[in-house]
Amino acid sequence: MKIPRSVLVVIHTPALEVLLIERADAPGFWQSVTGSKDHESESFEATAVREVHEETGLDARAAGHLLTDWGLENVYEIYPQWRHRYAPGVVHNTEHVFGLCIPHAVAVTLNPREHRDQIWLPWIDAVDRCFSPSNAEAISWLPRLFARAAVDQAR
Repeated sequence: MKIPRSVLVVIHTPALEVLLIERADAPGFWQSVTGSKDHESESFEATAVREVHEETGLDARAAGHLLTDWGLENVYEIYPQWRHRYAPGVVHNTEHVFGLCIPHAVAVTLNPREHRDQIWLPWIDAVDRCFSPSNAEAISWLPRLFARAAVDQAR
């Protein structure tokens, strides 16, 4: 059973281009990298690093990449079609949000069991493309949060 605590990782460039990936089990559902903790003791950061690698082949800790905890959490109702993956009676998930800045847009290696396509879009267009309201809202925060992360890293 999946643990109802997950991550959302908005992968973007310094130019604020955002990577979206299309779900294999729901064509037309575009999203950022998401995924649940593998076990209760796994940190959200470790979950983010693992999920980015599993879903895109990218190494979140590679030189030139900046993984940032945005300090945001979303609690949302799990879509009915995906509730069977969780323990009986679990209907809500808590999602912790990260940003991953990489130097430039690149083609990623998708896991075909999970995703079927990828696209890089300007952040404002990515907001409109996301099927998940919490994902769209996180992307809408990108200009402010990325600027803050850059200032913090320079210190």
